[in-house]
Amino acid sequence: MNLYSIDSGFFKLDGGAMFGVVPKSFWQKSIPADDLNLCSWAMRCLLIEDENRLILIDTGMGDKQDAKWQGYYYRHGEGDLIQSIRSKGFHENEVTDVILSHLHFDHCGGAVKWNSDRTKFEMTFPNAKYWTHSEHFNSAIQPNPREKTTFFKENILPIQEANQLFFIDTFEQNPFKNIEILTADGHTEKMLMPKIHFQNHEILFIADTIPSHAHIPVPYVMGYDIRPLQTMTEKQDLLSRAADNEWIIFFDHDPFYDCATVKKTEKGFAIQEKGKLTDILN
Repeated sequence: MNLYSIDSGFFKLDGGAMFGVVPKSFWQKSIPADDLNLCSWAMRCLLIEDENRLILIDTGMGDKQDAKWQGYYYRHGEGDLIQSIRSKGFHENEVTDVILSHLHFDHCGGAVKWNSDRTKFEMTFPNAKYWTHSEHFNSAIQPNPREKTTFFKENILPIQEANQLFFIDTFEQNPFKNIEILTADGHTEKMLMPKIHFQNHEILFIADTIPSHAHIPVPYVMGYDIRPLQTMTEKQDLLSRAADNEWIIFFDHDPFYDCATVKKTEKGFAIQEKGKLTDILN
């Protein structure tokens, strides 16, 4: 098995929205904001080469939306999903599975693309099975008012129409040999959090339960969460397990670090080591 951190670019979101009720004076030293209070966030994916499978976790936001919409989120950076995959020595047609942690646009937008003449949508990974949770899929196609603006039908329905949509709802439905699927309901309904068993390590793709190293303190939850108190409960449990079992936490949005390990202190949980995935694994 081999693991690769995939850079699909950066975008900007309001710092207050990303840290909820936590004052800016507490988080701005870790995640600086610009004059508009916007912070840069990565759209980091994870590519897993495991025997005859090439598995991608999340796909970034893609580029289907027009320039005006892209401008709302200040898309920037050199990162590109396909070019990043190719830089690791693979082609998008070789991807066998795409695990979508959830269907918010910044996590699944790259799963679907325009065809060459922009007349219809097609699969970015034509030979892959796309995996999510059925309850989350149902919540995405019939969204609540809070999440309505982050679920786009063009990111979701073409996968189903192409017969490439599959669900992991139970242990028995998990098709992966070395990946355990955890779920969380605080950020959104039934978000998938794959935990990869790699050599003597366990790497948890924690998705938006803990989007960056600056969100390690349990009360630091996003204003986007549909159940913030539940997010806190889920964080407490996951961080406790991560500290006790030396899990590596992989961050999807951290602008500086791929991942980190954590420890328990008298004041709560703290970063033990942070950096690139390759450095932490070594």
